[in-house]
Amino acid sequence: MAVQINPSILSADFSRLAEEARAVEGADWLHVDVMDNHFVPNLTLGVPVVESLSRATDTPLDCHLMIDDPDRWAPRYIEAGAGSVTFHVEAAAAPVRLAREIRAKGARASMALKPATPIEPYEDLLPELDMLLIMTVEPGFGGQAFLDIMLPKIRRTRELISKHGLALWLQVDGGVSDATIERCAEAGADVFVAGSAVYGAEDPAQAVRALRAKGEQSIASASWACNH
Repeated sequence: MAVQINPSILSADFSRLAEEARAVEGADWLHVDVMDNHFVPNLTLGVPVVESLSRATDTPLDCHLMIDDPDRWAPRYIEAGAGSVTFHVEAAAAPVRLAREIRAKGARASMALKPATPIEPYEDLLPELDMLLIMTVEPGFGGQAFLDIMLPKIRRTRELISKHGLALWLQVDGGVSDATIERCAEAGADVFVAGSAVYGAEDPAQAVRALRAKGEQSIASASWACNH
């Protein structure tokens, strides 16, 4: 199973975004947190910044929409250059229709769940997705402590993915670091969003490599991967 490391620009220097994007070349995706101060209590960036970022880096953009009305806005982010768009199921009016529209426009469709949202009611939606995001903190702000109580939910999600034989990426976002990535990988995650653990490091590119190595080592010995 391939490990993917997605640095989050939420922890980058917003006055130097182009340079910060290039500082993590070698990462699989650049994670872009879009917040509207409605769905979450924070305001970050929007379509124009994504357009600029897509021109400034060859690393594909993974846009995480923490916004109201993603059904309306998700297509705009694909047009702006996003290669993967994540919408929150709590905010989507028609998640299946939205996932299909994202795919039809040429991007990977991903659905996110806040910590209190269970995965089980959405089991039938999984074949419509390319990735599922389990939030391991309450969305809205970077630098929060990892919620260990999310590990059983990651395991249950991995079991559902395996049950249906899906090639679905399982992403975790929130508090992922050198100290927590092993637990996430052992539980079933294979895509890791890391903000302060990367951009707070002296050498962000080296931090990406170190996280990848630790994630790969953990997945290699994880029971879910061995049985895959």
